Amino acid sequence: MEHTQAGTSGWDDPLAEAARILDAAQQAGISMRVTGGVAIAMLCEPARRPPLSREYNDIDFAMRSRDATPVSELFNSIGYEPEEEFNLLHGQHRLFFLDRARNRQADVFLDRIEMCHRLDVADRLSRCEHTLTPADLLLSKLQVMETNNKDYLDMIALLSGLPLTERDDRGIDLDRIRDVCGSDWGWWKTSTVVAGRVKQFAQELCARNAELDRSVLEHIDTLLHELEHMPKSRKWRLRARIGERVRWHEQPEDIDHDIENV
Repeated sequence: MEHTQAGTSGWDDPLAEAARILDAAQQAGISMRVTGGVAIAMLCEPARRPPLSREYNDIDFAMRSRDATPVSELFNSIGYEPEEEFNLLHGQHRLFFLDRARNRQADVFLDRIEMCHRLDVADRLSRCEHTLTPADLLLSKLQVMETNNKDYLDMIALLSGLPLTERDDRGIDLDRIRDVCGSDWGWWKTSTVVAGRVKQFAQELCARNAELDRSVLEHIDTLLHELEHMPKSRKWRLRARIGERVRWHEQPEDIDHDIENV
């Protein structure tokens, strides 16, 4: 893969830039992993070519909150400016930095990825070398009720590029999916709804693109079957009795709005 560099502070190619930032973090003794769409593109070749390729305007990272101070210094040293107002408001769990020369954003999640639900990752950073685990990458997408086409493309790329596995982080570990969704009805409900949308999007995409591997539809069906039949905790069953009468997820629009306006 070719990378185009603009200036000396970073790379235009977001995958190369993510690798540069990880290298700087490692040299600084900070445990950091890439998450989001760029992480999926790093792991899955289908995400890097049509019909699943897309542009990346931001690079997402996950790390431990104890490294929040040194990571702010790190990003400043490699050409990123902190979004001070956002970081003041949300800095306990999330930090935001800007590469103004490329109009690129670096979004750093501390200890957890929290959108409509909470995905704790602080103790899972060492499982893969450069990214969060494939299962955590999928869960971070499945937790968002207001999905968009970029999310669908990312999830389809992940599900077509990697196998479904059992207790194996080289693929999408179904045991991790069960652990998160089988203990929390809200998590399960959102993931089931979003996975159903992914299936419909994938079916339409496969119908228009003969080169897309149809096995992704089987993987989505397997995921949906697992969500339906996985063991459920007592807490899950108690919450299921209430169902949709009470909202089961948070609304992340406030933070998203803050980001869009920096």
